[in-house]
Amino acid sequence: MKSNKKIRIFDGAIAIVTGGASGIGRALAEELARRGSEVILVDLQIELAEEVAAEIRASEGKAKAAKIDVTDFPAMEQLVRATVKRTGRLDYIFNNAGIAIGGGVDLYHIGDWNQTIDVNLRGVINGIQAAYRIMLKQGFGHIVNTASMAGLMPSPGATAYSTTKHAVVGLSESLRAEAAQRGVRVSVICPGVIRTPILEGGGKYGKMLIDIPPEKMRRMWERLRPMPPTIFAKKALNAVAKNKAIIIFPSWWKLFWWINRLSPSLGISLAKKAIQDNDRRLGLQ
Repeated sequence: MKSNKKIRIFDGAIAIVTGGASGIGRALAEELARRGSEVILVDLQIELAEEVAAEIRASEGKAKAAKIDVTDFPAMEQLVRATVKRTGRLDYIFNNAGIAIGGGVDLYHIGDWNQTIDVNLRGVINGIQAAYRIMLKQGFGHIVNTASMAGLMPSPGATAYSTTKHAVVGLSESLRAEAAQRGVRVSVICPGVIRTPILEGGGKYGKMLIDIPPEKMRRMWERLRPMPPTIFAKKALNAVAKNKAIIIFPSWWKLFWWINRLSPSLGISLAKKAIQDNDRRLGLQ
């Protein structure tokens, strides 16, 4: 009989995935289920989350859906406690829910900043705060936070988003160093461009502050070769299984990370050129 005091990778594991109704969250949940995990899909889009959970169960996987706002800490804490009470363990929490608000900072209202920070950063913090002590008590667990390449390099035109994703990277690196000696793993996922709803105006709860025809927006993203979320999820979970600290896919995006680490000034120069080129293509200049 397998010990109950060791993380399961991934067969027999219990995993909570926020933002699990669509995009990367959905793909992660589906791939986790294929690998034998029971997944709890957390999302405000409960009808869609229920559909995904039903499809997983129809494929002989284990899945449940829960309508929870990740900015509501008591609700997240209650979910984690209820899950552990029911199953006896929590192997993974994927703090994945996020939104994007596109446009220059001059177009923001303070509410845009607050919404982005609340979902992208406070939502991650709430998931960690709800799960971390339980994982410490049981002696194992893996916290996986979704940041972005925008958390590893300058991202003009998405400054609020980039701010929160830089914070998630810093949080994850610091917590990883702190938690390792106590048996808890921490990784941060930094996707490049993945073919998800966030490319279509920031996702369900995000928005664009500039008026760009959808066709022009699609052409802009296609130039960056979006990776299908199903492929991303397989690669990301393989890296999670190896307990990688920073997980970047598509792999070619690592080039920009390396450039920014070696020469931050060069990284800023490349970002300036990129937004100038994008503005010209989108007719914003």
